[in-house]
Amino acid sequence: MRTLFIRVIAIVFAILPVFASAIEINQKPFVIPELKQWVGKNDMFRTTATSRIVVPKSNASLLHVAKLFAEDYKTIFGQELVISEGKANKGDFTFKTASNKELGKEGYQIKISDIVEITAPESVGIFWATRTLLQMSEQSKERELPKGEIKDWPDYALRGFMIDCGRKFIPLQFLRDYVKIMAYYKMNTFQIHLNDNGFKQYFKNDWNKTYSAFRLESETFPGLTAQDGHYTKSEFIDLQKLAEEYFVEIIPEIDVPAHSLAFSKYKPEIGSTEYGIDHLDLFNPETYKFIDALFKEYLEGENPVFRGKRVHVGTDEYSNTKKDVVEKFRYFTDYCIRLVEGYGKQACVWGALTHANGETPVKSENVLMLAWHNPYAQPDTMIEKGYDLVSIPDGLLYIVPNAGYYYDYLNHDKIYNEWTPAQIGNKVFSDTEPKILGGMFAVWNDHAGNGISTKDIHHRVYPAIQTLATKMWTGKSKTLPFDVFDSKRHDLSEAPGINIQGKIGKEPALVYEQSEVKKGSKMKYREIGYNYTVSFELEGTDEKKGTILFSTDETQFYLSDPIKGMLGFARDGYLNTFNYRVKEGEKVLITICGDNKGTRLYINGKLHDNLSMKTQWYNEGKDKMYYTQTLVFPLDKAGDYNSRIRNLKVYNYCKE
Repeated sequence: MRTLFIRVIAIVFAILPVFASAIEINQKPFVIPELKQWVGKNDMFRTTATSRIVVPKSNASLLHVAKLFAEDYKTIFGQELVISEGKANKGDFTFKTASNKELGKEGYQIKISDIVEITAPESVGIFWATRTLLQMSEQSKERELPKGEIKDWPDYALRGFMIDCGRKFIPLQFLRDYVKIMAYYKMNTFQIHLNDNGFKQYFKNDWNKTYSAFRLESETFPGLTAQDGHYTKSEFIDLQKLAEEYFVEIIPEIDVPAHSLAFSKYKPEIGSTEYGIDHLDLFNPETYKFIDALFKEYLEGENPVFRGKRVHVGTDEYSNTKKDVVEKFRYFTDYCIRLVEGYGKQACVWGALTHANGETPVKSENVLMLAWHNPYAQPDTMIEKGYDLVSIPDGLLYIVPNAGYYYDYLNHDKIYNEWTPAQIGNKVFSDTEPKILGGMFAVWNDHAGNGISTKDIHHRVYPAIQTLATKMWTGKSKTLPFDVFDSKRHDLSEAPGINIQGKIGKEPALVYEQSEVKKGSKMKYREIGYNYTVSFELEGTDEKKGTILFSTDETQFYLSDPIKGMLGFARDGYLNTFNYRVKEGEKVLITICGDNKGTRLYINGKLHDNLSMKTQWYNEGKDKMYYTQTLVFPLDKAGDYNSRIRNLKVYNYCKE
């Protein structure tokens, strides 16, 4: 019996470590995009007061990544990581490059023990690894990292997003922030659509009255540049330099020969009299002289305005009703491709050559085609012809804010569960098809003048960034159910130091209060985003028109708007007013509730006005546009008012 007891005790002690190990093994961390491989170990890595980033200082590229990581770590966590060289100690991060064919150009390995060791074939992989570490750390209250080993690499080389700046001006700072947001989610291609025009039915069916814009400074054609918002050459160069630092490629797009009203308004003789002046006249030699000069301005010289390896020339949605026009369109497309290539750039085009099927040859070798709508360019045919493709199917990946067609918000569930870049419309290819370089999604601001703000665009685009980043990196190998992914993604920030959403706090709560707001004072928070409630007690005086209560650099909330003297707000060039005027001597509780549908005013607890989406009709009811009246509420600074503001309360939910 004693022998049996000893044996039992021995077995118990033998298997206890196994049970303990099974319990303590760290589970796969949640990051976006999902990690390809994870081997969990026991325990956690913790930084110390002396934690460093250890990197060979002779390696300038790794030193650059180390500086970015140190800056971002300090921004998020407040701890400064010294960059050093030599032997790593407990609590340090180490960076080194080493060849590894399995990982490809952008892959990386991370070994997390008492030291975090990052290894990658190239510095871009080291950079993506730092994004992984930052995401893992920000989900831990103690910024701990689970010990284990990561191997990660993308399935697709091109992972992108396109934004239409032509129909709606997108401020430079927004684009700069988006470079960092995209990089945080390992997206590496940012296409900027620099010119376009509205639809003439919203402008009295008159092309000359229809909104159009070209967003770049031009010295070759003085007066061409949009006056309601544009980028100087130096600003656009600096944007591209920032993107290069974050391993993001910017593809500038000048869209011709359709969508070109800005050019034909400037130079009327190059507009088509047959198809509308938003189309360039392909048979007019002056059109080609204009195109030559326009592209030359941004492509010539040792330090051109367009710095990257690719330039997009548009070329879609032109008429195909006549054979001679089709052939001329094909000639024009080939002309633009070779024009760009003459400056050492790779040409990018929208797919249009099924729609414009003809005999005139169009160069395909080393041309990148965005496959957006199969009737315009059948992707299998384009692959046979030799084009490299970007998968950007309009029926799944086009956002047109509040337009009533395509998507207002993408169907993230469907994309996450069903799509990879190998699926273009109804065509499904092998996930290893070498001619499909990757994917993009797009936001098109078709309805110029519809009240949509950049905050509204971000509200639609940011969750799409998270979903599409996963699908373009991970392909079919993602393992999390969508509901888990959709829940956990809210735990991640947009990027270090960026909060375009205006989020304050994670749980529904009263997040800020102040007993009295004195004029000219500075608030703790810059703004509060959807969904929110802001309330305050007002002891009113007769304020002059244009009196601001709260503001940021971009947004003003008025006690007395500049036109009618009503309570209201302005952002993105739009002024929206409530049916309420501040009265002399009035004491009242004012409450504002805002979400992505509209903005509501309560007076003494009762709904007084609702600035929701409204329908605007055109052409005797034949055409309509939905006008949006949303507000991300500004809190940065108080204005120069005479009224008294007390008991300010800010909630991060709609308290209705």
